[in-house]
Amino acid sequence: MGDIATIYKLSVISFALFGDVFSSRCSVLECWFVQERPGGGGFSTRMTQEKSVLYIRTDPDGEMIEHKPSSDISPSRIYYVSDPESTFCSSALHPPEGTLNKPQCEINPFIPQASMVKWASPLTASAKSPIYLNADWYSVAAQGLNGELTLANVMRAPSGSKELSVILSVFSKTSTVRSRLGESVLLDCGFWVDPSSPLHGSGFAVEWRYQFRGEGRLVVAYDGLNDRFAETSGTDAELDIMGLYETGNASLILKEAQVSHVGTFICTIYLPHLLAQVALELEVVEPPSLAVYPSPLPLSAPGQVVKVHCEASGFYPLSLDLDWEFTDADGKKRSLGQGSVTGHRQASDGTYSQSSRLELDSLKLGLGRGGEISCVAKHQGGTRRATVTLNIIGVSAPSVEDSMAMVAVALVLYGVIKVIFWTFSSNGLSNEDANNKKEK
Repeated sequence: MGDIATIYKLSVISFALFGDVFSSRCSVLECWFVQERPGGGGFSTRMTQEKSVLYIRTDPDGEMIEHKPSSDISPSRIYYVSDPESTFCSSALHPPEGTLNKPQCEINPFIPQASMVKWASPLTASAKSPIYLNADWYSVAAQGLNGELTLANVMRAPSGSKELSVILSVFSKTSTVRSRLGESVLLDCGFWVDPSSPLHGSGFAVEWRYQFRGEGRLVVAYDGLNDRFAETSGTDAELDIMGLYETGNASLILKEAQVSHVGTFICTIYLPHLLAQVALELEVVEPPSLAVYPSPLPLSAPGQVVKVHCEASGFYPLSLDLDWEFTDADGKKRSLGQGSVTGHRQASDGTYSQSSRLELDSLKLGLGRGGEISCVAKHQGGTRRATVTLNIIGVSAPSVEDSMAMVAVALVLYGVIKVIFWTFSSNGLSNEDANNKKEK
């Protein structure tokens, strides 16, 4: 019994230590406090930024673990955050000590406003602001290391207080998504609303927008208050409505990735008077398809020039390197250069094509009796290779294959000669026997 009690005590101590380690890892987040201040004349604004720190607890009733802040952080920029959903606790925001790169975090003052969008009915029944909004509000935008997390939180504090509570959180597990053409793509986005907030259960709306080079369009918009979708021109995207209500899963599903999808997708969650959004970049990377022609190559004599073409098509993005490579009969490889490369051409689906032409002079290039000619395309999506065989006839030094073929021909000729010799020998003996019988 004493041993069991000892083991139990050690287990409790270990669990407590583990909890302290986890809590301390999640307890501090350094941010830049950024706000606008009026400039000269009231027409221009300037941005100011100050170092700030967030002390975080996930248990509203638990004690706040506080560390001594840096001397360059003003006491007015120290905040105490209650985060029961642990939205700030991702490992991407808390790298191991000694890590050179740091996550990005910015905190700003936030002004609640009635959520009004053209495609949905107002989430607020009246233009009057509820007493609940009479507080200090802040928004936090954070970017985890290696693009593993994008986070946008809206927090509330009683007026004049530094005790903040996370009310709305919108997040994505990744900031960049890469896809091949034609693949189904999941653009991750989730949200959480504090169940104790009066805004919880009072309606929400989800909006996905696409932006690229200054132009934007509405992709999918869902009015959760009235359970309806806004009319959009595209039909290639959808939401998981069941997951939206059950787990706050607002992820966008693109049925087939196209070049026209390359750009920024913005997921915005609207609550009455609040909104938060995260942005994701979609990259489409498609390696080229290669074709070498003519195939097969015609037989060539020494000194004869053979023209060979390589066509790379259907690739995206644009950057592509085309090279030619020769492999002799012994398996040795060497470069033949790029050849004459044409400019790129863009197809109606947005993909590119490019070609290269190479003139093969066996004497100048030292190609011997020939070998394999390969077109090699190096692209962001991977390396592709297409190969044809070049046969050069009439070269004095026979190859091993030619030597074997000549031996085989010699054996056949030898056999034919032997058969003919045996045939004539047999006929001669037969005639001699016949003459001898006549003489007798």
